[in-house]
Amino acid sequence: MKRHKFFALLMILASGFLFVQCTSDYPEAIQGPPGQDGTNGVDGQDGVSGTASCVSCHNNTLRSEIEASFAVSLHRIGETWEERGFYFGGTSCSKCHSGPGYAEFIETGGITPSPDLAAPMSCNTCHSNHDTFDFENDGPDYALRNTDPSNLDLAPNISIDFGDASNTCITCHQPRDSYEIPALNADGTYVINSSRFGPHHSPQATMLEGVLGAEIPGAEAYPARANATHRTASSCVSCHMGESNVASVGGHSWVPTDESCLECHTNGVPDELSGYTTDMATLLSLLQTVEGVAFEVDAEGDPVFDANGNFIPTDSVVVGIIQAGSEDRTNSGIFSDEAAMAAWNYKTLLEDQSRGIHNPGYSRALLKNSLEALQN
Repeated sequence: MKRHKFFALLMILASGFLFVQCTSDYPEAIQGPPGQDGTNGVDGQDGVSGTASCVSCHNNTLRSEIEASFAVSLHRIGETWEERGFYFGGTSCSKCHSGPGYAEFIETGGITPSPDLAAPMSCNTCHSNHDTFDFENDGPDYALRNTDPSNLDLAPNISIDFGDASNTCITCHQPRDSYEIPALNADGTYVINSSRFGPHHSPQATMLEGVLGAEIPGAEAYPARANATHRTASSCVSCHMGESNVASVGGHSWVPTDESCLECHTNGVPDELSGYTTDMATLLSLLQTVEGVAFEVDAEGDPVFDANGNFIPTDSVVVGIIQAGSEDRTNSGIFSDEAAMAAWNYKTLLEDQSRGIHNPGYSRALLKNSLEALQN
C-alpha cells in the first residue's frame, strides 16, 4: 500500500513539471567582426518592354490617322469595291481584288471560291500577327502577312526582292499571266484576241525592277535589271508612305508626299520622264493606225483554228491595235510582232501610272525603241 502511494506521489510531481515555464533568457552573445561583401553579380539583359511597345503603335491617335488615310486610298475606295465587288467572288481576280481573297492566297497559296470573297480591303488584308515584339533588336514588325520575295506570275523563273515591307506590294503590283509578252518570232506575227490585251493595271513592281517589257531592239540601250535609283536607294514604302499631317497624302493613302521626293530630288519634285507625255501621245497615234488582218470566227464570234491550232487569217484589214477613241482598249486581229511589242510597252507604261518616274532608264528605252520600230 505504501508502495502505491509512493508511485502516485511521483506521478503528481512529474505532472507538475509539465506546467513549469522557463522565464529566464540566455545572455546576449558577443558579435563577431563583419564579414567581407561578396562580388556583385553581372546584370542580366533587360526584358522586352511590355505594353509600352504595343502602345507606341496601338493607340487611338495613331489608329485614327491610319484609318483616315486608308479611307481615301484607292486600295479602299477604288472601282474594284464600289462598282465591281459582286464580281470578285471567284478565284482569278480575288487574289488582288478582294481583301479576304488576298489573305487566303498568302496564307494557303490558293483560293476557294466563295461569296464571302466579294469584300473590300481592310487592315486585316495585309496585316496579321506579329512575329516579334523585340523591335529594338529584331527591327520593326508591322505584322504584315508577307514580306518574302515573290516569283512573278508571268515569269515564274524571275523573283523580285525589294526587301522587308515593300515586298508586300509585289504580289498584286505585277502583270497578270493572261497574255504572253510579244517577241520577235519566225513568222513575224502576233495574235490579239481580246479588248484588254496587255499587262493589266498594275505592273509597278516589274517596271521598278526593269523586267517584263517587250524589249524591241533599238538605238536606246536597256539598263541592267534592278539598276534604277528608285530601286537601289529607296523603296515602295519610303516613297509612298511618307510621314504626313493630312490624310490625302503619305501614310496609308500611298500617295507620295513632296517631302519624300525632296529628300533626294533637291531641285524639285519630278513630274514625269522628260518628253514622256509627247512621246506617249505619238505612240498612241501610231498604234491606233497600224494595220493588221482579222482572223476567221464562227457564228458565235469565237475564233476558228486550222488543223495545227493556228488562227486563220482573212483578207479583212484591221486598223489599229489600240481602238480609235480609246487610250487602252485593243482590237482583235493578227498584227506584226513589232507592232504587238510596241502595244505591250505602251500599255505597260500607261498602267504603271508613274509617267516614267519609277524607272526612267527602262521607261525611256521601251518608249523610244517602240517609236523607232513603228516609224521605220
